[in-house]
Amino acid sequence: MSHPNKKRLRRSMMFLNCQKPGLIKDPYIYNPDSIMLDLEDAVAESQKDAARYSLFHALQEIDYRGVERVVRINGLDTPHWKEDIRVCVAGGADTIRIAKTECAQDVHTVEEHVLAAEKEFGRPEGSTLLMAALESCNGVLHALEVCKSSDRLIGIALSGGDYTKDLQTVITGTGVELMGARQQMIIAARAAGVQCWDTVFTNLDDMESFEKETRMIKMMGFDGKSLVNPRQIAVVHQIFTPTQKEIIFSEKVVKEIDEKKALGIGVFTVDGKMIDIAFYDGAKRTIALAKASGVYEGDL
Repeated sequence: MSHPNKKRLRRSMMFLNCQKPGLIKDPYIYNPDSIMLDLEDAVAESQKDAARYSLFHALQEIDYRGVERVVRINGLDTPHWKEDIRVCVAGGADTIRIAKTECAQDVHTVEEHVLAAEKEFGRPEGSTLLMAALESCNGVLHALEVCKSSDRLIGIALSGGDYTKDLQTVITGTGVELMGARQQMIIAARAAGVQCWDTVFTNLDDMESFEKETRMIKMMGFDGKSLVNPRQIAVVHQIFTPTQKEIIFSEKVVKEIDEKKALGIGVFTVDGKMIDIAFYDGAKRTIALAKASGVYEGDL
């Protein structure tokens, strides 16, 4: 199965509580790449049915104007996840986020139920994508097998709060406690050819630290970040969108390599920097990201 949206732009993924119609009726006005309609932690145990009802009608009736609709279902250790999946598929959710993923079997289990729901509700088989949230030491250690578990899987996301509890520490703001998980997850995602997203930053009064953390995870190789507030979207998009300087340099690299390769020249300089074929894929990725972000008007 090859899904056209598997590699789409996902710089920002904003959490929204399915219990609150005011939150889920028009979040597209903030221009996130994806919204995360939450049936799990944000919803009280006694309100799970009401949240599913709200979710189904939102998916069916609201035009989210191209924003990806991801739904976080309840964990596989709860009585709720099977019905969550049926509602997601019946409503036409784009992607299901599997909470508290521990291993590849968790993904396989969800995939089996998604396929059954697609058949039940007449959805095209393979149309519902999956992502996996890693929230424990066990989950992080199994990151590679999770990333390779299913053709439906678009990527993995770190859930820092639960992970640090399992690690027997706390979120410090320094990033030290999350560094091992972040590194392991991004390496696994890249090895498997899927995407990877960082955890939420919950202190809305400290936008300076949020920006610093976002720049750091961008440098580490992440595709984007989970968010809790619309104020965070612009910061993430600005950091994850190539600058004009980066775009121009990448154009030069691609053109030079294409020309020099035909002449049998392997090493040359661009703007005073030594360049070889190893730079080609990175330059092409920068241009592809610029195109997806709507800031590229070239012809490469």
